[in-house]
Amino acid sequence: MKSKFLLGILVSLLCMSCTTSVQTEKPKAKHVVMIALDGWGAYSMEKAQAPNIRELMAQGCYTLKKRSVLPSSSAINWASMFNGAATEIHGYTTWGSRTPEIPSAVTNGHGIFPTIYSILQEQHPETETGCMFEWDGIKYLVDTLAIDHVAQAYHYKEQPDELCTMAEKYIQEKKPSFLAVCFDQLDHVGHSAGHDTPEYYQQLETLDGYVERIVNAIKAAGIYDDTIIIMSADHGGIQKGHGGITLQEMETPFIIAGKNVRQGGGEFSELMMQYDVASTIAYIFNLEQPQAWVGRPMKQVFAE
Repeated sequence: MKSKFLLGILVSLLCMSCTTSVQTEKPKAKHVVMIALDGWGAYSMEKAQAPNIRELMAQGCYTLKKRSVLPSSSAINWASMFNGAATEIHGYTTWGSRTPEIPSAVTNGHGIFPTIYSILQEQHPETETGCMFEWDGIKYLVDTLAIDHVAQAYHYKEQPDELCTMAEKYIQEKKPSFLAVCFDQLDHVGHSAGHDTPEYYQQLETLDGYVERIVNAIKAAGIYDDTIIIMSADHGGIQKGHGGITLQEMETPFIIAGKNVRQGGGEFSELMMQYDVASTIAYIFNLEQPQAWVGRPMKQVFAE
């Protein structure tokens, strides 16, 4: 009887220890900066002259086979990237969706499907978050009420580096916990000159320069050693369009490097979907996912 009593106490103490360990687990990094390129097809990395993007690939882990949800267009996939769910669940179904055409399966206190920003605000309200973009369609998909700093680069056609300059300033002044910087320029070239064209690769090279500037801003802010950098895209393209079911339209890069990411981990073979991006960011910050999310964190990219 006495031995059973002691065994019960031991089991209880072990359970309490495990619970405490989970609750006090530290984030993988204090800062996450995601640089996302609209219309960036994974096929392009075979030819692209993009030394700064390749440096991030070499430093950390990546896949060139992350799949978009369908249709392989902008609003649907930006929504999926930020909210950990697919078209049928979040309800955004068209290229320019501003509100869900299908009622979202669940909504948060702001009346929108839960996003990475809203769960970060709910579970870590002290954090500074930002979302910066060129295409104004982004603001309808991210739950702006849950974000500290929302900013659009209105003049990027006349001043192509406007968004990059805005991001540099914000990073150095605010040192955000989570920032997404969403460039639209590559998609414009894909629609005008075409995907897989000299013009497309020239634009990608320009954006590669912006990647370098943003990384340097992180260093200048003094947070580089405690930052994870992610690169992603909403969809690729074929000829002058997208939205179809070819792999050229559906496969996009995902690159992750920085604190607690496996150094030189290289290409990973596990399947990744668009909605897994939000889940991976949630995992970095040790957040509890909403039940309605279907995304899976890419745990294999992190050092043990």
